[in-house]
Order: sequence, then structure tokens, then C-alpha cells
Amino acid sequence: MEILLTRRSHRSFTSEPLTDEQAEALLRAAMEAPSAKNTQPWEFVVVTERKLLDAITRVHPACKAIPTAALAILVCADPARDQGMGYWIQGCSAATQNILLAAHSMGLGAVWMGVYPKEDRMAGLASLFGLPEHIQPVALVAIGHPREQMSPGKRFDRNKVHYNGW
Repeated sequence: MEILLTRRSHRSFTSEPLTDEQAEALLRAAMEAPSAKNTQPWEFVVVTERKLLDAITRVHPACKAIPTAALAILVCADPARDQGMGYWIQGCSAATQNILLAAHSMGLGAVWMGVYPKEDRMAGLASLFGLPEHIQPVALVAIGHPREQMSPGKRFDRNKVHYNGW
């Protein structure tokens, strides 16, 4: 519970790089996410080159965390994998959340930057990374060593909970 309740979105990072082992651990966590009928609709683009990280900011206007991030993970979907069920977005969202939680558990900071369903962001990132036509970019996660520690949130609101109906 502590990992869930203390995770925060970090948008500023130190210059310390991530290791290949840390990046792989994040991807392992992502791929343990649930997906409808275990279709695992996800694909991942790990971005470590500074020139590509900087280029992201030109096609995604809300990526203020990218300039200091050690790396970014573009979570993508192959919608055909979920056999027409239409649940690929949930599977990729669960994978994205697993990346955020894994990063926090490793003492790293991360922030989820929305991509899907913004057509301009999707097209820009698909072009930048040469995604095949059938692959959809879903979310972008900036990751690094956090510049500052953040206090846990206090978001629980009993007024938003309804039992057995509204």
C-alpha cells in the first residue's frame, strides 16, 4: 500500500543516468500488467538518446519533464492483438501504471504524459520513432532520479464512493 499511496508525478530530474538493469526492470513490470484475455497488446520504445528526447518536446507540447529525464518509455499498442475486443487501451494503461509504480519502488521518479487520443501527439510520435502503421502510441513516461522528494497525496474522498448504486 505504501508504494501506491506515496507515488507522485515527478517532472524534474537529476543528471544521474539509469542503468540498463533499471530500464529492463521497468519493462518487466510493465509486461506483468493485466490485459483482456492475456492478449498483451503493448509494445515499448525506450528512448535514451538526448537528441531524440529533445525532439519529443517538438511534437508533444506537454512534455516539460523530458529535458531532464534520463529516459522515456513510449507505451504503444497493437490494437489487432486484442482480437477486436477494444480493450487494448486498458491493457496499455495498466502497463503504464506498472511502470510508474515500479519506478517509485526503485527510488526513481516518473510522470505519465498523455498521448492517446490526441491525434497530433500520436502522429508526431509515430513519425519521430518510425512506428509501423498498425501500432498506436498510447502514453509517454519520463523517468529519472527525482530532483526533490514529494509528500504523499491525500486524494481519498468518501463523497466519491457509492455502494450498491449511486
